[in-house]
Amino acid sequence: MIENLVLSGRVVDLMIVLAVMEVLLIGLSCRFRGRGIDWLPLLVNMGAGLCLMLALRASLTNSGWQWVAFFLVCSLCLHVADVVVRWGPTGEQHHDARA
Repeated sequence: MIENLVLSGRVVDLMIVLAVMEVLLIGLSCRFRGRGIDWLPLLVNMGAGLCLMLALRASLTNSGWQWVAFFLVCSLCLHVADVVVRWGPTGEQHHDARA
């Protein structure tokens, strides 16, 4: 059962659903509490992770090396964007004043 879940890539589908739910819960929590994580850093960080999950799924389902490479490059781009967003344009690390 677990072997089929992993080898079919369904385990990745489950993890993606959980990650999307996490983003939604964080967003709702921030909206109602008035404090929390900014959307842009959250989305680029989660986007990088989701692309890694999609690369894993492509590999598990034998979708071809092109899809694995595509999702890995997407993850790299989002990771670089995450670093840029966190460090800001001045090169200094951004600290959320609301924390």
